[in-house]
Amino acid sequence: MTTAPDHPESEKPPITGVPLLDLARQHGPLLDEITVALARVCRSGQFILGPDVVELEQRVAAYCQAKHAIACASGSDALLLAMMACGVGPRDEVIVPSFTFFATASAVTRLGATPVFAEIDPVTFNLDPASVQSRISPDTKAILPVHLFGQCADVDALGRIAASIDVPLVEDAAQAIGAEWASRRAGSLGAIGCLSFYPTKNLGGAGDGGMITTNNDDLADRLRLLRGHGMRPRYYHEVVGINSRLDSFQAAVLNVKMPHLDAFTQMRQTNAQRYTDLFAAAGLAERIALPRAVPDGRHVWNQYVVRVPHGQRDALRAYLAEAKIGTEIYYPLGLHEQKCFAYLGYQPEDLPETYRASREVLALPIFPELTAAEQEQVVDHVARFFAQLDSRAPLAPPQFLKHHPAGTPRVP
Repeated sequence: MTTAPDHPESEKPPITGVPLLDLARQHGPLLDEITVALARVCRSGQFILGPDVVELEQRVAAYCQAKHAIACASGSDALLLAMMACGVGPRDEVIVPSFTFFATASAVTRLGATPVFAEIDPVTFNLDPASVQSRISPDTKAILPVHLFGQCADVDALGRIAASIDVPLVEDAAQAIGAEWASRRAGSLGAIGCLSFYPTKNLGGAGDGGMITTNNDDLADRLRLLRGHGMRPRYYHEVVGINSRLDSFQAAVLNVKMPHLDAFTQMRQTNAQRYTDLFAAAGLAERIALPRAVPDGRHVWNQYVVRVPHGQRDALRAYLAEAKIGTEIYYPLGLHEQKCFAYLGYQPEDLPETYRASREVLALPIFPELTAAEQEQVVDHVARFFAQLDSRAPLAPPQFLKHHPAGTPRVP
Protein backbone atom coordinates (compact mmCIF):
# COMPACT_ATOMS: atom_id res chain seq x y z
CA MET A 1 0.00 0.00 0.00
CA THR A 2 1.44 3.38 -1.01
CA THR A 3 1.57 5.96 1.74
CA ALA A 4 1.26 9.71 1.33
CA PRO A 5 4.59 11.27 0.31
CA ASP A 6 6.54 13.58 2.57
CA HIS A 7 6.04 17.24 1.71
CA PRO A 8 8.26 19.69 3.62
CA GLU A 9 6.77 23.05 4.46
CA SER A 10 8.90 24.77 1.80
CA GLU A 11 7.37 22.59 -0.92
CA LYS A 12 3.74 22.95 0.05
CA PRO A 13 1.49 25.11 -2.14
CA PRO A 14 -0.57 27.78 -0.35
CA ILE A 15 -3.54 26.30 1.47
CA THR A 16 -6.66 28.16 0.43
CA GLY A 17 -9.01 25.23 -0.11
CA VAL A 18 -11.59 24.16 -2.65
CA PRO A 19 -14.90 22.71 -1.45
CA LEU A 20 -16.35 19.59 -3.01
CA LEU A 21 -19.65 21.47 -3.20
CA ASP A 22 -20.77 24.97 -2.22
CA LEU A 23 -24.55 25.30 -2.32
CA ALA A 24 -24.45 28.84 -0.94
CA ARG A 25 -22.92 30.11 -4.18
CA GLN A 26 -25.93 28.90 -6.13
CA HIS A 27 -28.62 29.88 -3.68
CA GLY A 28 -27.26 33.34 -2.83
CA PRO A 29 -28.26 35.05 -6.11
CA LEU A 30 -31.67 33.33 -6.01
CA LEU A 31 -32.41 34.00 -2.34
CA ASP A 32 -34.83 36.90 -2.83
CA GLU A 33 -36.83 34.97 -5.43
CA ILE A 34 -36.87 31.85 -3.24
CA THR A 35 -38.03 33.89 -0.23
CA VAL A 36 -40.93 35.32 -2.21
CA ALA A 37 -41.92 31.86 -3.43
CA LEU A 38 -41.87 30.39 0.09
CA ALA A 39 -43.89 33.27 1.45
CA ARG A 40 -46.49 32.66 -1.25
CA VAL A 41 -46.80 29.04 -0.13
CA CYS A 42 -47.22 30.15 3.48
CA ARG A 43 -50.01 32.50 2.54
CA SER A 44 -51.77 29.84 0.48
CA GLY A 45 -51.76 27.22 3.23
CA GLN A 46 -51.39 24.50 0.55
CA PHE A 47 -48.33 22.77 1.87
CA ILE A 48 -48.65 19.28 0.34
CA LEU A 49 -49.18 18.63 -3.39
CA GLY A 50 -50.30 22.24 -3.89
CA PRO A 51 -50.18 24.37 -7.05
CA ASP A 52 -46.39 24.66 -6.86
CA VAL A 53 -46.10 20.88 -7.02
CA VAL A 54 -48.42 20.69 -10.01
CA GLU A 55 -46.39 23.38 -11.76
CA LEU A 56 -43.16 21.51 -11.08
CA GLU A 57 -44.63 18.25 -12.37
CA GLN A 58 -45.60 19.95 -15.62
CA ARG A 59 -42.19 21.57 -16.01
CA VAL A 60 -40.24 18.39 -15.32
CA ALA A 61 -42.42 16.33 -17.67
CA ALA A 62 -41.77 18.78 -20.50
CA TYR A 63 -38.06 19.01 -19.72
CA CYS A 64 -37.64 15.23 -19.63
CA GLN A 65 -39.72 14.76 -22.81
CA ALA A 66 -42.19 12.65 -20.85
CA LYS A 67 -45.97 12.72 -20.87
CA HIS A 68 -46.32 12.48 -17.09
CA ALA A 69 -44.30 13.50 -14.04
CA ILE A 70 -45.41 12.45 -10.56
CA ALA A 71 -43.79 14.19 -7.60
CA CYS A 72 -42.84 12.25 -4.48
CA ALA A 73 -40.88 12.73 -1.27
CA SER A 74 -37.41 11.57 -2.40
CA GLY A 75 -35.41 9.89 -5.12
CA SER A 76 -35.37 6.73 -3.02
CA ASP A 77 -39.17 6.76 -2.88
CA ALA A 78 -39.27 7.32 -6.64
CA LEU A 79 -37.42 4.04 -7.11
CA LEU A 80 -39.60 2.22 -4.59
CA LEU A 81 -42.81 3.50 -6.18
CA ALA A 82 -41.54 2.54 -9.62
CA MET A 83 -40.90 -1.02 -8.45
CA MET A 84 -44.32 -1.14 -6.83
CA ALA A 85 -46.01 0.11 -9.99
CA CYS A 86 -44.22 -2.61 -11.99
CA GLY A 87 -45.60 -5.24 -9.63
CA VAL A 88 -42.26 -6.31 -8.19
CA GLY A 89 -42.67 -8.56 -5.18
CA PRO A 90 -41.45 -11.68 -3.37
CA ARG A 91 -39.57 -14.27 -5.47
CA ASP A 92 -39.05 -11.73 -8.26
CA GLU A 93 -35.59 -10.66 -9.43
CA VAL A 94 -34.54 -7.22 -10.62
CA ILE A 95 -31.20 -6.76 -12.39
CA VAL A 96 -29.29 -3.77 -11.03
CA PRO A 97 -25.71 -2.51 -11.03
CA SER A 98 -23.67 -3.12 -7.91
CA PHE A 99 -21.73 0.11 -8.46
CA THR A 100 -24.42 2.58 -7.41
CA PHE A 101 -26.00 4.29 -4.44
CA PHE A 102 -27.76 1.99 -1.98
CA ALA A 103 -31.30 3.13 -2.87
CA THR A 104 -31.16 1.40 -6.26
CA ALA A 105 -31.06 -2.03 -4.64
CA SER A 106 -32.98 -1.25 -1.46
CA ALA A 107 -36.06 -0.38 -3.53
CA VAL A 108 -36.00 -3.99 -4.71
CA THR A 109 -35.34 -5.68 -1.38
CA ARG A 110 -37.96 -3.65 0.49
CA LEU A 111 -40.58 -5.39 -1.64
CA GLY A 112 -39.23 -8.84 -0.85
CA ALA A 113 -37.60 -9.22 -4.26
CA THR A 114 -33.98 -10.09 -5.00
CA PRO A 115 -31.47 -7.68 -6.53
CA VAL A 116 -29.32 -9.44 -9.10
CA PHE A 117 -26.07 -7.51 -9.34
CA ALA A 118 -24.60 -7.06 -12.80
CA GLU A 119 -21.26 -5.71 -13.99
CA ILE A 120 -20.42 -2.20 -15.19
CA ASP A 121 -18.64 -0.83 -18.23
CA PRO A 122 -15.21 0.27 -16.93
CA VAL A 123 -15.22 3.58 -18.85
CA THR A 124 -18.75 4.90 -18.24
CA PHE A 125 -19.37 3.03 -14.94
CA ASN A 126 -22.84 2.22 -16.27
CA LEU A 127 -24.58 -1.16 -16.49
CA ASP A 128 -22.95 -3.53 -19.00
CA PRO A 129 -25.62 -4.99 -21.33
CA ALA A 130 -23.67 -8.22 -21.85
CA SER A 131 -23.56 -8.76 -18.09
CA VAL A 132 -27.28 -8.08 -17.86
CA GLN A 133 -28.01 -10.58 -20.63
CA SER A 134 -26.08 -13.28 -18.77
CA ARG A 135 -28.17 -12.75 -15.62
CA ILE A 136 -31.63 -13.07 -17.14
CA SER A 137 -33.74 -15.79 -15.51
CA PRO A 138 -37.40 -16.83 -15.52
CA ASP A 139 -37.79 -14.74 -12.36
CA THR A 140 -36.51 -11.48 -13.88
CA LYS A 141 -39.22 -8.87 -13.32
CA ALA A 142 -37.44 -5.65 -14.34
CA ILE A 143 -34.09 -4.19 -15.39
CA LEU A 144 -32.96 -1.12 -13.45
CA PRO A 145 -29.98 0.72 -14.99
CA VAL A 146 -28.45 3.78 -13.33
CA HIS A 147 -27.34 6.82 -15.33
CA LEU A 148 -24.34 7.22 -13.09
CA PHE A 149 -22.53 10.53 -12.54
CA GLY A 150 -24.74 12.28 -15.14
CA GLN A 151 -24.32 10.03 -18.19
CA CYS A 152 -26.97 7.72 -19.65
CA ALA A 153 -26.51 3.98 -19.70
CA ASP A 154 -26.78 2.16 -23.05
CA VAL A 155 -30.56 2.16 -23.08
CA ASP A 156 -30.77 0.89 -26.66
CA ALA A 157 -29.03 -2.37 -25.82
CA LEU A 158 -30.67 -2.65 -22.41
CA GLY A 159 -34.07 -1.83 -23.89
CA ARG A 160 -33.71 -4.62 -26.44
CA ILE A 161 -32.92 -7.08 -23.67
CA ALA A 162 -35.92 -5.92 -21.61
CA ALA A 163 -38.23 -6.13 -24.62
CA SER A 164 -37.01 -9.62 -25.48
CA ILE A 165 -38.28 -10.95 -22.15
CA ASP A 166 -41.21 -8.52 -21.85
CA VAL A 167 -40.12 -6.75 -18.66
CA PRO A 168 -39.94 -2.98 -18.00
CA LEU A 169 -36.76 -0.95 -18.18
CA VAL A 170 -36.78 1.47 -15.23
CA GLU A 171 -34.25 4.32 -15.25
CA ASP A 172 -32.51 5.41 -12.09
CA ALA A 173 -31.87 8.95 -13.34
CA ALA A 174 -31.28 10.44 -9.88
CA GLN A 175 -27.97 11.97 -11.01
CA ALA A 176 -28.91 12.67 -14.60
CA ILE A 177 -31.71 15.17 -15.15
CA GLY A 178 -31.13 16.63 -18.60
CA ALA A 179 -28.76 13.86 -19.72
CA GLU A 180 -29.45 12.48 -23.19
CA TRP A 181 -29.02 9.31 -25.20
CA ALA A 182 -29.32 9.86 -28.97
CA SER A 183 -31.09 13.20 -28.35
CA ARG A 184 -33.64 11.61 -26.03
CA ARG A 185 -33.79 12.78 -22.43
CA ALA A 186 -33.21 10.73 -19.31
CA GLY A 187 -36.59 9.96 -17.81
CA SER A 188 -38.17 9.17 -21.19
CA LEU A 189 -35.92 6.26 -22.19
CA GLY A 190 -37.70 3.44 -20.37
CA ALA A 191 -41.08 2.55 -18.94
CA ILE A 192 -40.43 4.74 -15.88
CA GLY A 193 -37.75 7.26 -14.92
CA CYS A 194 -36.77 8.14 -11.35
CA LEU A 195 -35.31 11.54 -10.40
CA SER A 196 -33.89 12.95 -7.17
CA PHE A 197 -33.90 16.55 -5.99
CA TYR A 198 -31.51 15.98 -3.11
CA PRO A 199 -29.54 19.22 -2.63
CA THR A 200 -26.35 17.85 -4.26
CA LYS A 201 -28.11 16.97 -7.53
CA ASN A 202 -27.96 19.10 -10.68
CA LEU A 203 -31.45 20.35 -9.83
CA GLY A 204 -31.37 20.28 -6.05
CA GLY A 205 -33.94 21.43 -3.54
CA ALA A 206 -33.58 22.62 0.04
CA GLY A 207 -34.24 19.11 1.35
CA ASP A 208 -35.43 15.79 -0.01
CA GLY A 209 -37.64 15.48 -3.05
CA GLY A 210 -38.17 13.19 -6.03
CA MET A 211 -40.05 12.76 -9.29
CA ILE A 212 -41.19 9.82 -11.41
CA THR A 213 -41.65 10.20 -15.16
CA THR A 214 -43.45 7.99 -17.65
CA ASN A 215 -45.17 8.09 -21.02
CA ASN A 216 -47.63 5.37 -19.98
CA ASP A 217 -51.04 6.63 -18.82
CA ASP A 218 -51.81 3.53 -16.76
CA LEU A 219 -48.46 3.59 -14.97
CA ALA A 220 -48.88 7.30 -14.24
CA ASP A 221 -52.30 6.70 -12.72
CA ARG A 222 -50.99 3.84 -10.59
CA LEU A 223 -48.00 5.89 -9.39
CA ARG A 224 -50.26 8.74 -8.30
CA LEU A 225 -52.41 6.24 -6.44
CA LEU A 226 -49.47 4.51 -4.74
CA ARG A 227 -47.78 7.71 -3.51
CA GLY A 228 -50.84 8.62 -1.41
CA HIS A 229 -51.55 5.42 0.55
CA GLY A 230 -53.45 3.93 -2.39
CA MET A 231 -56.30 6.25 -1.47
CA ARG A 232 -59.00 7.26 -3.99
CA PRO A 233 -61.25 8.98 -3.07
CA ARG A 234 -60.22 10.27 0.34
CA TYR A 235 -60.27 7.53 3.02
CA TYR A 236 -61.07 4.82 0.46
CA HIS A 237 -58.07 2.64 -0.32
CA GLU A 238 -57.85 0.61 -3.52
CA VAL A 239 -54.35 -0.75 -2.79
CA VAL A 240 -51.75 -0.51 -0.06
CA GLY A 241 -49.52 2.38 -1.08
CA ILE A 242 -47.07 4.56 0.81
CA ASN A 243 -47.01 8.14 2.02
CA SER A 244 -44.63 9.91 -0.38
CA ARG A 245 -45.87 13.34 -1.31
CA LEU A 246 -43.71 16.32 -2.26
CA ASP A 247 -44.24 19.36 -0.07
CA SER A 248 -44.95 22.71 -1.67
CA PHE A 249 -41.91 24.39 -0.09
CA GLN A 250 -39.57 22.08 -1.98
CA ALA A 251 -41.54 22.53 -5.19
CA ALA A 252 -41.41 26.32 -4.81
CA VAL A 253 -37.62 26.26 -4.45
CA LEU A 254 -37.25 23.91 -7.42
CA ASN A 255 -39.52 26.06 -9.59
CA VAL A 256 -37.24 29.02 -8.93
CA LYS A 257 -34.16 26.99 -9.92
CA MET A 258 -35.66 25.12 -12.88
CA PRO A 259 -35.19 27.95 -15.43
CA HIS A 260 -31.47 27.99 -14.57
CA LEU A 261 -30.92 24.25 -15.00
CA ASP A 262 -29.49 24.37 -18.51
CA ALA A 263 -27.12 27.18 -17.51
CA PHE A 264 -25.99 25.12 -14.50
CA THR A 265 -25.43 22.16 -16.82
CA GLN A 266 -23.37 24.21 -19.26
CA MET A 267 -21.21 25.44 -16.39
CA ARG A 268 -20.61 21.83 -15.30
CA GLN A 269 -19.71 20.87 -18.88
CA THR A 270 -17.29 23.78 -19.10
CA ASN A 271 -15.68 22.72 -15.83
CA ALA A 272 -15.34 19.14 -17.06
CA GLN A 273 -13.58 20.24 -20.22
CA ARG A 274 -11.32 22.59 -18.27
CA TYR A 275 -10.26 19.75 -15.97
CA THR A 276 -9.42 17.61 -18.97
CA ASP A 277 -7.34 20.37 -20.53
CA LEU A 278 -5.57 21.16 -17.26
CA PHE A 279 -4.74 17.53 -16.52
CA ALA A 280 -3.38 17.10 -20.03
CA ALA A 281 -1.27 20.25 -19.73
CA ALA A 282 0.08 19.01 -16.39
CA GLY A 283 1.15 15.72 -17.96
CA LEU A 284 -1.16 13.70 -15.73
CA ALA A 285 -3.06 11.80 -18.42
CA GLU A 286 -0.78 8.80 -17.86
CA ARG A 287 -1.18 8.89 -14.08
CA ILE A 288 -4.94 9.03 -13.67
CA ALA A 289 -7.79 7.97 -15.95
CA LEU A 290 -10.10 10.86 -16.76
CA PRO A 291 -13.84 10.43 -17.27
CA ARG A 292 -15.19 10.67 -20.77
CA ALA A 293 -18.55 11.07 -22.42
CA VAL A 294 -19.99 8.67 -24.96
CA PRO A 295 -20.14 10.19 -28.46
CA ASP A 296 -23.91 10.04 -28.87
CA GLY A 297 -25.01 11.46 -25.53
CA ARG A 298 -25.27 14.54 -23.38
CA HIS A 299 -23.28 14.22 -20.17
CA VAL A 300 -24.51 16.57 -17.41
CA TRP A 301 -21.58 15.93 -15.05
CA ASN A 302 -23.21 15.47 -11.68
CA GLN A 303 -19.77 14.20 -10.71
CA TYR A 304 -16.29 14.38 -12.24
CA VAL A 305 -14.79 11.03 -11.27
CA VAL A 306 -11.20 10.10 -12.04
CA ARG A 307 -9.55 6.74 -11.55
CA VAL A 308 -6.36 6.60 -9.50
CA PRO A 309 -4.37 3.36 -9.25
CA HIS A 310 -5.27 1.29 -6.19
CA GLY A 311 -2.79 2.05 -3.44
CA GLN A 312 -2.43 5.68 -4.55
CA ARG A 313 -6.07 6.79 -4.46
CA ASP A 314 -6.41 7.01 -0.69
CA ALA A 315 -3.00 8.63 -0.31
CA LEU A 316 -3.94 11.26 -2.90
CA ARG A 317 -7.22 11.91 -1.15
CA ALA A 318 -5.48 12.41 2.19
CA TYR A 319 -2.99 14.79 0.55
CA LEU A 320 -5.82 16.83 -0.99
CA ALA A 321 -7.72 16.87 2.32
CA GLU A 322 -4.67 18.37 4.03
CA ALA A 323 -4.81 21.13 1.42
CA LYS A 324 -8.51 21.59 2.20
CA ILE A 325 -9.57 20.31 -1.22
CA GLY A 326 -12.80 18.39 -1.04
CA THR A 327 -13.14 14.96 -2.65
CA GLU A 328 -15.43 11.97 -2.26
CA ILE A 329 -15.44 8.30 -3.12
CA TYR A 330 -18.53 7.21 -5.03
CA TYR A 331 -18.56 4.32 -4.05
CA PRO A 332 -16.08 2.63 -1.68
CA LEU A 333 -17.79 -0.76 -2.01
CA GLY A 334 -19.97 -2.36 -4.61
CA LEU A 335 -23.37 -3.19 -3.17
CA HIS A 336 -22.59 -6.88 -3.61
CA GLU A 337 -19.91 -6.39 -0.91
CA GLN A 338 -22.20 -4.68 1.59
CA LYS A 339 -22.88 -6.59 4.78
CA CYS A 340 -26.65 -6.36 4.41
CA PHE A 341 -26.44 -8.25 1.10
CA ALA A 342 -24.11 -10.98 2.35
CA TYR A 343 -27.04 -13.41 2.26
CA LEU A 344 -26.94 -13.27 -1.54
CA GLY A 345 -23.60 -15.07 -1.52
CA TYR A 346 -21.48 -12.79 -3.71
CA GLN A 347 -17.71 -12.71 -3.31
CA PRO A 348 -15.96 -9.31 -3.67
CA GLU A 349 -14.26 -10.17 -6.98
CA ASP A 350 -17.32 -11.82 -8.53
CA LEU A 351 -17.77 -8.44 -10.27
CA PRO A 352 -14.17 -7.54 -11.11
CA GLU A 353 -14.84 -4.21 -12.84
CA THR A 354 -17.04 -3.07 -9.96
CA TYR A 355 -14.43 -4.24 -7.45
CA ARG A 356 -11.67 -2.39 -9.30
CA ALA A 357 -13.68 0.81 -9.72
CA SER A 358 -14.53 0.99 -6.02
CA ARG A 359 -10.79 0.93 -5.21
CA GLU A 360 -9.81 3.52 -7.84
CA VAL A 361 -12.52 6.19 -8.18
CA LEU A 362 -12.19 9.70 -6.75
CA ALA A 363 -14.68 12.52 -7.32
CA LEU A 364 -13.29 16.05 -7.67
CA PRO A 365 -15.22 19.33 -7.26
CA ILE A 366 -17.39 19.99 -10.34
CA PHE A 367 -20.25 22.20 -9.09
CA PRO A 368 -21.39 24.94 -11.51
CA GLU A 369 -19.97 27.90 -9.62
CA LEU A 370 -16.49 26.38 -9.28
CA THR A 371 -13.93 28.88 -10.59
CA ALA A 372 -11.13 28.30 -13.05
CA ALA A 373 -8.63 29.33 -10.38
CA GLU A 374 -10.02 26.69 -8.02
CA GLN A 375 -9.75 24.02 -10.69
CA GLU A 376 -6.17 25.05 -11.36
CA GLN A 377 -5.49 24.66 -7.65
CA VAL A 378 -6.98 21.15 -7.65
CA VAL A 379 -4.88 20.06 -10.61
CA ASP A 380 -1.77 21.71 -9.18
CA HIS A 381 -2.11 19.76 -5.95
CA VAL A 382 -2.66 16.50 -7.84
CA ALA A 383 0.48 17.20 -9.87
CA ARG A 384 2.47 17.98 -6.71
CA PHE A 385 1.32 14.73 -5.13
CA PHE A 386 2.62 12.66 -8.02
CA ALA A 387 5.82 14.66 -8.31
CA GLN A 388 6.59 14.05 -4.65
CA LEU A 389 5.62 10.41 -5.03
CA ASP A 390 8.05 10.07 -7.93
CA SER A 391 10.83 11.75 -5.98
CA ARG A 392 10.64 8.92 -3.47
CA ALA A 393 10.09 5.91 -5.72
CA PRO A 394 9.44 5.92 -9.48
CA LEU A 395 6.27 4.04 -10.31
CA ALA A 396 5.43 1.86 -13.27
CA PRO A 397 2.50 3.03 -15.45
CA PRO A 398 -0.80 2.14 -13.74
CA GLN A 399 -1.95 -1.24 -14.97
CA PHE A 400 -5.56 -0.23 -15.49
CA LEU A 401 -4.55 2.41 -18.04
CA LYS A 402 -3.36 -0.32 -20.38
CA HIS A 403 -6.97 -1.36 -20.76
CA HIS A 404 -8.90 1.83 -20.08
CA PRO A 405 -6.87 4.83 -21.28
CA ALA A 406 -7.82 8.32 -20.27
CA GLY A 407 -10.05 10.09 -22.74
CA THR A 408 -11.29 13.55 -23.45
CA PRO A 409 -14.89 14.32 -22.48
CA ARG A 410 -16.98 15.61 -25.34
CA VAL A 411 -18.80 18.73 -24.20
CA PRO A 412 -22.04 18.91 -26.18
